[in-house]
Amino acid sequence: MALATRMAFGHELIEIAKTREDFVVCNADTKTCGLEKFGEYFPGREFSFGIAEQNLVGGAAGLAACGNKVFIATFAVFASMRACEQVRTFVCYPNLNVTVIGTHAGLQVGGDGATHAAIEDVAIMRSFPNMTVVQPADAVAALAIAHAAVDFKGPLYVRLHRNPVADIYDPETYHFEWGKANTVADYGSDMTMIVSGILLKKALDAAAILKDQGVGVRVLDMVTIKPLDKEAVIKAAKDTGAIMTIEDHTIFGGLGSAVAEVVVQNCPVPMEIVGIQDRFGESGDPELLYRDHGMDVDSIVKKTKALVGKKEGGKK
Repeated sequence: MALATRMAFGHELIEIAKTREDFVVCNADTKTCGLEKFGEYFPGREFSFGIAEQNLVGGAAGLAACGNKVFIATFAVFASMRACEQVRTFVCYPNLNVTVIGTHAGLQVGGDGATHAAIEDVAIMRSFPNMTVVQPADAVAALAIAHAAVDFKGPLYVRLHRNPVADIYDPETYHFEWGKANTVADYGSDMTMIVSGILLKKALDAAAILKDQGVGVRVLDMVTIKPLDKEAVIKAAKDTGAIMTIEDHTIFGGLGSAVAEVVVQNCPVPMEIVGIQDRFGESGDPELLYRDHGMDVDSIVKKTKALVGKKEGGKK
């Protein structure tokens, strides 16, 4: 199945609402993840604030302060920046039970260009005390996180992508656990790729190519970016001696920075942070943009070989 993580999450939340009445949804009058129809299915449980994200978050905070579990749905770029102060001060500071669903993250907005490309949102959200940050790699993980989010207590940011992605996980065996990374491939101990989100498929494709070329790579899905699975990062550094992070986000302040903070304090090893360079997003085909930023499969393969070569006694 190929389904966008945003649609998988939104549709599953609607299914959950059929048997659970303990949460409400706040929308910004945008087609983000299917939740714009929530009020049609469940009258009295959906509130639309129009294109006014600051009011959206403020209203959600008020509902949560009265004891409600609240889900907010809007584009990631607006949730993290237009409503930044409201998320920080009115949701995180009082530690309210609000889940912010940020959709259309990263470079996948394509033709919408720099104004709609949320490439700084993880850096912003993970800097707030009390905020938890998660990002599924496929629809299977998104479904699991939707169920977990309903029972989650406190501020939560769920980062979702626009376009369909092929399933990586088997729905019969996938298990989501807060703050824990998943090992999705283990071809050897030359280096570790730590990935979060939709680029996991590219990392796995690159790892398979590298395996055929004699480079053994371990691939971790860091579905929870905050709190980070520090034990998994330290183990990867000790076991493989080199780490590459891969994310559809700026190289500043996101997954790469979070992993580097752990590595430098516990087990310094050569690192490479693969992501959007010090540039804004732009209009264009997402796959071409990924290639332009060195985030495509071929670039990941080349960067992996260079990183392994930096290890003492590594393969040149």
